[in-house]
Amino acid sequence: MKITDSVALVTGANRGLGRQFARQLLERGARKVYATARTPEKIDIPGVETLRLDITDPASVAAVASAATDVDLLINNAGVSTYTNLVTGDLDRIRLELDTHFYGTLAMIRAFAPLLAANGGGAILNVLSALSWFSYDGANAYAVAKAAEWSLTNGVRLELAKQRTLVTGVHLGAADTDMMAGYDGPLLDPAQVVRAALDGVEAGRLEVVVDEWSATVKAALSRDPHEFYRSSLTA
Repeated sequence: MKITDSVALVTGANRGLGRQFARQLLERGARKVYATARTPEKIDIPGVETLRLDITDPASVAAVASAATDVDLLINNAGVSTYTNLVTGDLDRIRLELDTHFYGTLAMIRAFAPLLAANGGGAILNVLSALSWFSYDGANAYAVAKAAEWSLTNGVRLELAKQRTLVTGVHLGAADTDMMAGYDGPLLDPAQVVRAALDGVEAGRLEVVVDEWSATVKAALSRDPHEFYRSSLTA
């Protein structure tokens, strides 16, 4: 998958990583970039084609797929973080996380898979998280939704291999975006995250682990979970 002369669509392009994706795609020579958001009026990137999109609304997804039939690179970036726990948290907020990260991403893939096949296969890039691999008290709904999206990514990769569509998952820790406002730990530069993600697509990689923290979390999956969660379980 080459970025040069590609036609890309980015969800959640009005801010954060999505805005960086749209900008860097143009810088790398994409022929056209559809920048989508629920409020496309807030997209301020010269050279993109803006479309209104709510990935949790099937009619909105269908309308965008009808308008962007030339896409050969789909970047599923749109997300939400409600900072909700599972046992006592509001169920509507938990459902919003799943509706966005799992069902919304799946809706986009189902709508665009036939278009990608018709356009030669192309690629899908799903923006995941280190929280695909661990839970965090205070944001467990997000962790569940991202774990589901990770599994979705692995599943559709197998289903779309026959049409030669590359499916890449990108995992990262905290990036310096609006979603992480108030977080007092180290933050990744969004430009660095997007650069690594697009490099991974061009290299045909199935998975991009952007930072050392995410790599450490992934490595912990093979060990006794008590080691990873020790401090949380004894607090």
